[in-house]
Amino acid sequence: MITPPPSRWYGLDIETDTTVNGLDATVAAIVAVAVSTAEEDFVLQGEEVQILTDLEELISSLAPGVLITWNGNYFDLPFIAERAARRGVEMSLQFGPAESSRWPAARHPRPYACSWGEHRHLDGYQLYRADLGRQFKISCGLKPLSRMLGLSPVEVDRTQIHHLSEQEMHEYVASDARLARELVARRMPLAYAHCDVPVLTH
Repeated sequence: MITPPPSRWYGLDIETDTTVNGLDATVAAIVAVAVSTAEEDFVLQGEEVQILTDLEELISSLAPGVLITWNGNYFDLPFIAERAARRGVEMSLQFGPAESSRWPAARHPRPYACSWGEHRHLDGYQLYRADLGRQFKISCGLKPLSRMLGLSPVEVDRTQIHHLSEQEMHEYVASDARLARELVARRMPLAYAHCDVPVLTH
């Protein structure tokens, strides 16, 4: 299995509307998305349909590689898919059956294997939780783990996302996408074996 070069590792993070239950894709809109590459951070904000449309275009424009999320199997990618379906935005995000035997049981089960167009997907949370979290009983949340490993996350009150200025939102969502990419990059190339199995389309 050939690992793509670092230029093809892409961090992805979303932020949702916290004026309602921001964890519920049936009621909460996506208000920001960041995609972090080796060269720059792309941040999408504004009206949800435009965010989703621009996101699909952006993902499709990137050289085939690895999309890296933090808890994305459980949250980010299913949330994007649900919002896109509700807003009538066609996306090349695909889901396959769970492979629950690959990860230990958890409060957040792993319901999907994901791929997006020609990109494979790797959930950094599941990667770290499966070994370091389990062995050393440490938190594998993005912010605590980043701080423990010497990185500096942008911190905000997650329940008050809707009060952030456009610039504050830009910095926050971009930071999370960068952190996800950086944490997984530290474990490449071995981490590549933990990518979701590509989802076959019919």
